Amino acid sequence: MRTTYVRVIASAAALAVFLGACAPQAQRGPLGQIGGTVNVLATWGGAEQESFLAMVQPFEEQTGVQVEYEGTRDLNAVLTARAQGGNPPDVAGVPGPGPMAELARAGHLVDLSTVLDQDAMKAEYAEDWLKMGEVDGKQVAIFIKSALKGLVWYNPNTFNAAGYQAPKTWDEMITLSQRIAGTGTAPWCIGLESGAASGWPGTDWLENIVLRQSGPDVYDRWHQGEIRWTSPEIRKAWETWGQIVATDGMVLGGRQSILATAFGDAATPMFGSPPGCYLHQQGNFITTFYTDAVPGLRPGQDFTFFGFPEIDSNYRETVEVAGDLFGMFRDTPQARALMTYLTSPEAQQIWVGRGGALSPNKRVPQSAYPDDLSRQMAEIITGSGTFRFDASDLMPEAMNSAFVSGVLDYVNNPSNLDGILASLDRVQADAYRR
Repeated sequence: MRTTYVRVIASAAALAVFLGACAPQAQRGPLGQIGGTVNVLATWGGAEQESFLAMVQPFEEQTGVQVEYEGTRDLNAVLTARAQGGNPPDVAGVPGPGPMAELARAGHLVDLSTVLDQDAMKAEYAEDWLKMGEVDGKQVAIFIKSALKGLVWYNPNTFNAAGYQAPKTWDEMITLSQRIAGTGTAPWCIGLESGAASGWPGTDWLENIVLRQSGPDVYDRWHQGEIRWTSPEIRKAWETWGQIVATDGMVLGGRQSILATAFGDAATPMFGSPPGCYLHQQGNFITTFYTDAVPGLRPGQDFTFFGFPEIDSNYRETVEVAGDLFGMFRDTPQARALMTYLTSPEAQQIWVGRGGALSPNKRVPQSAYPDDLSRQMAEIITGSGTFRFDASDLMPEAMNSAFVSGVLDYVNNPSNLDGILASLDRVQADAYRR
């Protein structure tokens, strides 16, 4: 989702190799000049939009197809309204496997088995990544970018100078947080503002806590609607997060600042002198926001990370991932060509080369990543024995929206946890029947 600025443009020779290996049908062959336009709707803005446009530039040059990009943070509402109104984009980012299934079952998504070379997809993508784009046995979407969630970022210069060490467990992290707070500096920077999607960074916190506290089985049953929000496991996760967001002195600016601060701007004080905070939890894509806010920051030297800490040792190897699913809503030659291109390793390495993104395509080489920190994250996402996709993105849209709102309500008034969870139970009872 976000990027640093090492610009990598595919060479003409490399692109020629690609264009000779892919085709707009369910086989690979030269694309050649097609012409026309293809409309793309996705959630990206700012640096992400720049990276996507850099990614498709070679495609436009070689095919003559003009990519008309439209970005919106309220992707699900805009996409659903346009699809239901008979005016969908040609190609679009799909807001998670849960909403994807709803769109597919409503007949809005093209079966990609008629578009993409399935043998190539199976050779280039792990089975789990492909399955997350399937609905009722049909491949209706595919990931063009992946993300590693639950990373805790820090500035090693100020962090090490203060004598702090990266914790390995949640209890150690809380002890460290209390130690930092005792010096008069807030240990954490957190921002939940994200326009119409405000609150989503809090869902990542809770998902990682559920995953490491209660394990993958509970996590799966939770996002599948089989475990109530008022269950002991899910309640405990909110209370655990409350050790940070509901505790005075733990977050820079307090709860109102958490609600008002844009998620991409939240960590900027971490690079101040003196620092305004020492820790920031976010996915790999946040690195672009760091370098945008403070030009000259160097990955690995000025910011690095430790993994979300262990809560229960039985689940220490679990990793939360996410990604950008793309689906085809209009079956045109231009849309077919673009989908074939976007799923290729040649296209995806352009974005990962710019930083802030990871590729689900196994044939994107490690050398495509711009720094050792990115390569380290790429190794985690391709080598983890146990990973789970972002739970909120797997939930039905009504449940996802209620979850995000519940996060904001909890930060605003932690004492109302009972009411928030009961409300989420009511939404759950209806959302999973549709």
